[in-house]
Amino acid sequence: MNEKVLLVDFEKYGKLAVDMSVKIAIAIIIFLIGKWVVERLVKIADGMMQRSHLDDTMARFLSNILYGVLLVLVGMAALNEIGVNTTSAVAILGGATVAVGISLKDQLSNFAAGVVIVVFRPFSRGDYIEVNDTKGTVEIINILHTRLITPNNHELIIPNSKISTTEVINYTSIPNRRVDVVVGIGYSDDIKTAKEIMLKIAQEHELVFKDPEPIVRVTNLGDSSVDLTMNVWTTNDDWWKANCDLLEKIKYALDEQGIEIPFPQRSVHVVGLEDMVKQLQVSSATPVELQKEQGGDYS
Repeated sequence: MNEKVLLVDFEKYGKLAVDMSVKIAIAIIIFLIGKWVVERLVKIADGMMQRSHLDDTMARFLSNILYGVLLVLVGMAALNEIGVNTTSAVAILGGATVAVGISLKDQLSNFAAGVVIVVFRPFSRGDYIEVNDTKGTVEIINILHTRLITPNNHELIIPNSKISTTEVINYTSIPNRRVDVVVGIGYSDDIKTAKEIMLKIAQEHELVFKDPEPIVRVTNLGDSSVDLTMNVWTTNDDWWKANCDLLEKIKYALDEQGIEIPFPQRSVHVVGLEDMVKQLQVSSATPVELQKEQGGDYS
């Protein structure tokens, strides 16, 4: 009976074990040092975002993304040190990323738009803006959407991708704002007198700037009125109060001077109206009336 003898080269495998232990130890050191460096970098980045007054939710999310990406790179470097082929892992990770990206393309679009909003800062928290004919104060710039509070205290949530692809009016980015007051007067009223009344009210108003000075112009000859537009300047905070105040004062002042703010009206001319009236009168006349019209005697 033949017996096989298994010879084990303890020296060879012992050397391999020592080498592997050293590599594992180096990999652990790489991972621990890398993790410490990543934490310091993320902390620095988080501090920069906080100083830029970035929304807290967005700052935390970006910090977590940065931490995850850097930690994956550190882990791959550690695995590569012990001889693990990271090429296949990168391929698998890339395929998974593509799959997730396709399934969450709308959310990723909102996220990318949110990053653009944060970087270029077309508006900030507390700004009064208009998006798609909707006005409101920016409450939160979130990861995927921006939340507005409308003047009537409604909460409006707009996806960031819609904001990045449409016009946005920021009313508070510049401290001062123009008030345009349009008033129509009758065609028979004196334009010069109406302009003087409006200018005097603007010049005496405490919320209206003296420079630039108020102006009043004729801006339209409408169907039933001559439209006068008064342009004055005030601060953003006082815009609404100044606008309402000026309208009220102008209305009372024009009434006192007998200047009319006319209702819309039209003049209608009907061709052949007189003939139609005569025909109706004839059709409704009695035989006696017809005889009298013809000059005869009906008896």
